[in-house]
Amino acid sequence: MRYIRAQDILPEELLNQLQRYVDGVYLYIPRAKENRLAWGDRTQSKKETAARNRSIYQDWASGQGVEELAKAYFLTEKTIRRILLEERRLAKGSEKDT
Repeated sequence: MRYIRAQDILPEELLNQLQRYVDGVYLYIPRAKENRLAWGDRTQSKKETAARNRSIYQDWASGQGVEELAKAYFLTEKTIRRILLEERRLAKGSEKDT
């Protein structure tokens, strides 16, 4: 995100009002609720993480241990266990659907 000079985009009267409250400081204005994006929606991060997690689960199901997976994927053992738990839940949920 880049900074935009308020005096370049805001009407003078609004700028004067803002200066009463926050004169000379940086001000973050959050996106409106209807314009917000969920994590990973702007990039492929969500899809890449989901694919990585499925791969971890498949590797575990084929016999690799948690410690080995942690080293292979550069994650902590705790994170691997959390991923395995979540992937098991997802797998059980998809079994119910069929």
